[in-house]
Amino acid sequence: MGAGRLLRDNPAFRTLCTARVVSFAGDSLSLVALMIHVVDTAGQAVAVSLLLLAGDFVPSLVSPVSGAISDRFDLKRVMVTCEVVQGVLIVAIAVALPPLPLLLALVAVRAVAGQIFGPASRSAVPALVDDRDLAPANSALGFGTNAGEAVGPLLAAALFPLLGVRGVLLVDAATFLVSAVLLSTLRPIPPTEHGAGRPSLVSQARSGWAYIWSTRAIRLVLLGFGGVVAFTAVDDVALVVLAKDTFEAGDSAVALLLGAVGLGLLAGFALLARSRIRLGMAALLLAGFAVSSVGNLLTGLAWAVAVAFALQAVRGVGIAAIEVASNTLLQRLVPRDMLGRVFGNLYGVIGVAAAVSYVSGGLLLDATSAPLTFLVAGAGGTVVTVLVALRLPAAVRAHVRDAGRLPDPDRQDDE
Repeated sequence: MGAGRLLRDNPAFRTLCTARVVSFAGDSLSLVALMIHVVDTAGQAVAVSLLLLAGDFVPSLVSPVSGAISDRFDLKRVMVTCEVVQGVLIVAIAVALPPLPLLLALVAVRAVAGQIFGPASRSAVPALVDDRDLAPANSALGFGTNAGEAVGPLLAAALFPLLGVRGVLLVDAATFLVSAVLLSTLRPIPPTEHGAGRPSLVSQARSGWAYIWSTRAIRLVLLGFGGVVAFTAVDDVALVVLAKDTFEAGDSAVALLLGAVGLGLLAGFALLARSRIRLGMAALLLAGFAVSSVGNLLTGLAWAVAVAFALQAVRGVGIAAIEVASNTLLQRLVPRDMLGRVFGNLYGVIGVAAAVSYVSGGLLLDATSAPLTFLVAGAGGTVVTVLVALRLPAAVRAHVRDAGRLPDPDRQDDE
């Protein structure tokens, strides 16, 4: 079933998808508002960096526990609670507009709630759609959430003259309320483990890491994804330097290059949502790793803004393939009672890897040049891709065989 038919014929999945799109659009809206507020009040670029770290890196530190929460409690209740908590915190920020230290603390707490929401929403997908529909479902979610993130800054630009920072933040709070109301209409999605004999939350978090580390196929997905991100996530910073220093272009060229990956992402998700995916999910994941890494490698050889734009747009298609393939592969391979912990740790690893890429890539940029930084980033990601490709297909086959699962005749094998 294609994504369009899935959205039309599956009201529960349509509700989940709509709620996530609304929430992501609001997140993007408030991020713009907070960045402008911090620049206006603190007047330092490092303050913006701290804001981004509070929103991206701090939540990754609690990812094992955030995933365990999804495996321990009803997923519908977890998602609704997270949206309400985020909405309340955004209202508090909007009303107080506190000094920077308190603002960073509130942003970090809100981001932790979002970190808990992520594994819960991804774990809910297999409970709402058939196995054969997982790939188009993940494609539809990817397209919708990325479209929401793309629309958010445009909405912010339109609303700022009318509402100011406080008003824009309150609009974001309203999106969390809308999302919570939508999610509350879903049926309960209880955990598979019940009873008073359940281990503690910390023990469940530890068992999640133990499962990942002892399961070769799952471990390779996490290490491969994290390794590629650790090398290639520097592109957001490097593109600015590439446009201004290497191509000697203006701010419009910077904006164009920064938007290229987003356009590629939307195109990739749309393509994967509309078409029958002939590649197995492991092969699609490896193809995404390769396109993302080689795209950065070739960007280091680009001689004009238009060439770099095209390469980064193609790279966005590869990132869309990574997102769809990793989500679908894990949803098929991981036991339901472990799925939240695996997703929580996956996106925790990605958060840490991105932070490593920002820091190490920034140092490399300062010491060398943007083209060399892209070459190193692309080469490193390509090496990670090759190493994972040598092991992942066989690991997936062994995992499926050991689990006693037979291929579904209506879809391709997981590999």
